[in-house]
Amino acid sequence: MKMKTCLVTGANSGIGYVTALDFASNGATVGLVCRNAEKAEKARQTIIAKTNNTNVEVFLCDFSVQSQIHEVAKQIASRYDCIDVLVNNAGFIANNRETTAEGLEMTFAVNHLGYFILTNLLKDQLLASSEGRIVNVSSDAHRMAHIDFTNLQAEKGYNSLKAYALSKLCNVLFTNELAKRLKGTNLVTNSLHPGVVGTNFAKNANSFVKFAFMLGRAMFLTPEQGAKTMIYLATQDEAAQYNGLYFDKSKPSTTSADAQSQEKAIKLWEISTELTSLQGKTF
Repeated sequence: MKMKTCLVTGANSGIGYVTALDFASNGATVGLVCRNAEKAEKARQTIIAKTNNTNVEVFLCDFSVQSQIHEVAKQIASRYDCIDVLVNNAGFIANNRETTAEGLEMTFAVNHLGYFILTNLLKDQLLASSEGRIVNVSSDAHRMAHIDFTNLQAEKGYNSLKAYALSKLCNVLFTNELAKRLKGTNLVTNSLHPGVVGTNFAKNANSFVKFAFMLGRAMFLTPEQGAKTMIYLATQDEAAQYNGLYFDKSKPSTTSADAQSQEKAIKLWEISTELTSLQGKTF
């Protein structure tokens, strides 16, 4: 990974932190894209101390605010001419239905549109890589969702788990359509299920979800175990041959019927472009 530049969102804790630490340990320049300045700086200092690699930087962004994603993309683009690896990992699950400044359901906005906007805004830097990789963290929760384009913002029948599952389905569909658009370039993209990892991810969820997480905690993977597939897709030579696949335990895995729909992937891309005002600026 020496001489490579890697960007990890949601990198101050959990599997994002472990992935960033691995990149730094292997000599990469690493950008940590995080929401909380204090936690991000603590993660940066810890990574530097553990790896003796000082090429670790923090970029602050709240992925529920589209203007902040645009601003952080400008900062990143001004700092790096080339990005070899982008790991879209930042995730969120809400207790009750919340909306962003744009009036979009929060989980959909952070978990899907956050990936969509940042990836497309860094298009030039990613295409500058001789062998670039875009890794999108999804989940097997996507299997619980069926996409309804008339209710993408969960205005009818909101449920936190359903909203999360939908966002993870969107991650797979986004990856599939992006992969088609990357054919003929030096870039590949894949999505993955990290496993059920024992982190504080569900802290914003309702009491039922928190209780379920608590009961299952003894069976959860460690962040180190959960990050393995992300790191595999981002770093291993073998993984460069794959484009547009979904991985579990570092191996290609099948997805749900909805996730395999080319028609739905195209429609989601078109709607996402409209919701983010990125017409003419995407891959």
